[in-house]
Amino acid sequence: MDHNGQLRDILEKKNALLQGDTQKVEQQHAKNKLTARERVTSLYDGGSFVETLALQQDTGVITGYGLVDGRPVYVAAQDVTVQGAAMSRLQAEKIVKLLGLAKKTGAPVVLFADSEGFKVEEGAAALAAYAQVFAAMSRLSGVCPILTVVSGACMGVAAHFASLADVAIAVEKSALVMPMSSLVMNATAGTTLKDEELGGAQMLLKHGAVALKAADEQQAVSTLQKVLGLLPSSNCEGAPLEEGDDLNRLLTADASDGLALALDVADAGSAVELYPGYGPGCHTLLARVGGRPCGIVAGEPKQDAGRLDAAACRKIARLVRLCDCYHLPVVSLVMSAGMRVPAIARQAEQMRASAQMLYSYAEATTPKLAVLAGDAVGAAYVAMGGKAVADIAFAWPSAMIAPLTKEAAVQTFDAQRLKEEDRAVLEQEYARSADGLVIASQGLADDVIDPAQTRKHLIAAMELLYTKQDEAPAREHGNMPL
Repeated sequence: MDHNGQLRDILEKKNALLQGDTQKVEQQHAKNKLTARERVTSLYDGGSFVETLALQQDTGVITGYGLVDGRPVYVAAQDVTVQGAAMSRLQAEKIVKLLGLAKKTGAPVVLFADSEGFKVEEGAAALAAYAQVFAAMSRLSGVCPILTVVSGACMGVAAHFASLADVAIAVEKSALVMPMSSLVMNATAGTTLKDEELGGAQMLLKHGAVALKAADEQQAVSTLQKVLGLLPSSNCEGAPLEEGDDLNRLLTADASDGLALALDVADAGSAVELYPGYGPGCHTLLARVGGRPCGIVAGEPKQDAGRLDAAACRKIARLVRLCDCYHLPVVSLVMSAGMRVPAIARQAEQMRASAQMLYSYAEATTPKLAVLAGDAVGAAYVAMGGKAVADIAFAWPSAMIAPLTKEAAVQTFDAQRLKEEDRAVLEQEYARSADGLVIASQGLADDVIDPAQTRKHLIAAMELLYTKQDEAPAREHGNMPL
């Protein structure tokens, strides 16, 4: 056989190996799910994917790199058509090598999680394989973004593929993330719930186990690509800048709707809300403002006056720390009547979560801007807009910054006057005594601004703070109140 014939023979054998088991591919399609190779192909710019360790057999995972919107991105996609994508020593080695390459070269990592478990015959070695992978993910955290798409089962120890990611996306009717099997969970709780009710995409989103859900895998990939566009490749470079919409565009939203205001502040069509529905007293988004990627935290006055429960505090802390990892500015639109009163049994949880939010803001060295748009009461002002935390704080004239809500203040301090005077008049009087102008005159905000001009002020402030340097003191790390 001549050289060309040998090459053709080798390439045919290679292609046959890469195609995988035809029957298992058909089974995957019958479940309305993509194969691992189809997921990878849909992620990358056409023809840019290069597979690593392509011919290593029985690993149950596809790894490689390519371009997403012209930027290098690594991928590891568990291939359920090969031995159920069971975690094994070989699979772990392949994933860990990929994570090592990402760390060396400074590029994001995308993980497609879809596995039927671990290689039982390997015994404890399979658990050691998981430990290797999750240790490598943990060490990469804060160096390069890690994004996980849960496209299938992610059970037991494997659930950490979602929880250790910077952003995790669950696909409806496909994703299943649980710390243990439904059999065990139902037996322990005395319930008869279905898998999807225990760990399906909607349940995961509701309880903050994932940041986003997608109707199908195509939507998951398009969302993934959008999120990647809002993050830098590593902590050694800035996030990609784009042409923003009109820098002088006036805001039309007011402080009555937190999400509407956040979307109005952001460049049109750029925002992705993370953890929607979890901790409904606030919204957390990745977006662009003036073409520059940033995080936005917005209170939600429509939900119990924007009072923050433990879940809301945790998701705020999560966004602030993500932004701080990659030097993305944090814009806080403060519209909150403070902390929600917890049930007695959950007071400690609430206090810890509130401390996590405060700690995250205080420790962050990334640019921090605050807009005191509505009520900024108690812990909400202390964490998000306090002068010791925010680099620059703007106040709207109608804002109220105070230790108590006007209702609580009047009830506490004006009990005698309430016997003779109208409550609404007293509450209005208290609000005026702590409005934006009063607060700014006390040096607790940098300026009082026209609400319609907020975008212009934020964009200018972000440009000013772009070169901010605020190094944390030398230490191993702080002790976050977990």
